[in-house]
Amino acid sequence: MRLSIANLRRLQRRRRSRDGSAAVEFAMIALPFFMMLFAIFELATVITLDSVLENATIQTGRLVRTGQAESQGFDGVKFKQALCQRMNVFRPDCLNRARVDVRVVDNFANPIPPVEQPTGPDDPYNGGEPGELMLVTVWYRQPVLTPFLSKGTSGSGRETVLTATTAFRNEPWGTPAPLAG
Repeated sequence: MRLSIANLRRLQRRRRSRDGSAAVEFAMIALPFFMMLFAIFELATVITLDSVLENATIQTGRLVRTGQAESQGFDGVKFKQALCQRMNVFRPDCLNRARVDVRVVDNFANPIPPVEQPTGPDDPYNGGEPGELMLVTVWYRQPVLTPFLSKGTSGSGRETVLTATTAFRNEPWGTPAPLAG
């Protein structure tokens, strides 16, 4: 088989026609790839936030359980400030994004937790008395940017709402401990 000049030119044209194919293929998959990658990073942030919120709720609820909140004159605002101090890297906008509900419940079998966030300007707070059963619920609104995450989580529009709840019995903080004899 002889390669003529015409055949060589045809081969070169075919080779040249594939030169930009990698760039075109990358352009076709780049946007979905980077959106998916960003959604993974955003989901990791939301999972981290959920863990931090849960720990902050438990630690701040401990102030109520041990009577420290009572001795410091806590209300809904002070409870939220104490919660936000424990939110680490999510602290800057915590006061605007978090809503709290601290209440006394009759029993742990059917505590009737609040289903929705408080709608008024104040966060409901009742620290209870020693020995009472308590329920602390915190809602945190986190903006999300990727459509994948906003459709797959609770919330409306471009945000997700995380909830953390802890239940406990207040300790007998007002009574002195008996002396060992």
